[in-house]
Amino acid sequence: MLSLQGIAVSPGVAIGEAFVVDHEGFRIPRRFVPQDAVEYEIERLQRALDAAAVEIEQNRQRIDAQLGSQYGAIFSAHLRMLQDPQLVEKLHDLIRTRHYSPEYAVSTTLREYAEAFEQLPGHVLPERAHDIYDIERRILRQLLGRRREELSHLDSPAVILAHDLTPGETAQLDPEKTLAFVTEVGGVGGHTAILAKAKEIPAVVGTGRFLHEVAGGDLVIVDGDHGHVIIDPDAATLERYERERKQHQALFQQFEQLRELPAETADGVRIELAANIEFPHEVRAARRRAAAGVGLYRTEFLYLASDEEPTEEDHYRAYAQVVEAMEGRPVVIRTLDLGADKLGRAPVDGEEEANPFLGLRSIRLSLKNIDGFRVQLRAILRASALGPVQVMFPMIATLGELRRAKMVLADAMEDLDEQGIHYDRRIPVGMMVEVPSSAVLIERFLEEVDFVSIGTNDL
Repeated sequence: MLSLQGIAVSPGVAIGEAFVVDHEGFRIPRRFVPQDAVEYEIERLQRALDAAAVEIEQNRQRIDAQLGSQYGAIFSAHLRMLQDPQLVEKLHDLIRTRHYSPEYAVSTTLREYAEAFEQLPGHVLPERAHDIYDIERRILRQLLGRRREELSHLDSPAVILAHDLTPGETAQLDPEKTLAFVTEVGGVGGHTAILAKAKEIPAVVGTGRFLHEVAGGDLVIVDGDHGHVIIDPDAATLERYERERKQHQALFQQFEQLRELPAETADGVRIELAANIEFPHEVRAARRRAAAGVGLYRTEFLYLASDEEPTEEDHYRAYAQVVEAMEGRPVVIRTLDLGADKLGRAPVDGEEEANPFLGLRSIRLSLKNIDGFRVQLRAILRASALGPVQVMFPMIATLGELRRAKMVLADAMEDLDEQGIHYDRRIPVGMMVEVPSSAVLIERFLEEVDFVSIGTNDL
């Protein structure tokens, strides 16, 4: 049993098989194969071993020619390890007797060998573990080839274990198949963490290095409430977390019974509770919880989930879906908030900044890319014809930024007027108060906006 402590970024308890994503992006498939496929899988393994051997020999010859035979001998040693009869026999045995997939057999066996080397005394022999990991990757490349599984198309429910997940990868995770995820790096304020919570996927990040100690198919417990991760749990631990998972489910059912009650204090003060959402499909969860509206609709997913800049119709469909689903309840749509840790594929070109937190991000990014900003604002205005919509600008630091953003909004209104497209001419305009300058000058900003939202994360 291996216990890890990381940062809890999305609540919930999940128990399931590991789906390992290593530094090269390998997705290790499920570990079992049916009886009638055993011989075929052994043949597939042998083809992979043969192809890996050819690749290693080519490397040896190239290094011999470039640097000399003393360096090429490194790959000769790799070749001997790869063709070791005991290794091949063990791999065959795991496939025949335990019905392991070739990928799982290779990963499990070679990582076991590597860990044995890492435990040896001194400095020289433990370094040989890197050679074994290299052989493992070579075989996996041959086995997986074009058959690498995409994170967005898992064959069965699994717990994803990775060095890191980009916001784009997280945005494409299927909550029905992704039981939870764990990453070696990351923090609570990153966009990956925000997306995990939005998708209601239990998640723990920042555990430190552990992937070398786990293989695909291992049983994993993820405690997204406390940041605990347990690999290959013993019976007592598994039973305890099974009870905790059932308690979570029971608590959720209790909350379901309370959702129609008014949100008010004991002395009768009514509190309006609105939902923060990241994706259009989250509106269903907001309605199930009787949200009074959508207080913050983040729009970055339109950029993070695709390599192409979204069109006006992409924006409009995403906004219209939410506005219509809320059936007359207010929806606050925040314009693009990309940059710093949230920067996926930005819609403008430019050199990498030394400190993106203080540079081109959020409203400054939109004002740099006026054409893309106008596209988004046109879509928001069009959606306002379907229900009560409010538009909000993020990371406003100066009155000049706010006034320029309002000018682009006015231009978008003129465009729609010329085309005869309906929208709410009195759409409320607000801003995020999330930098010190806007907090200090709040009275002056209030003269020019209809509402403000306090952004405590950045402020």
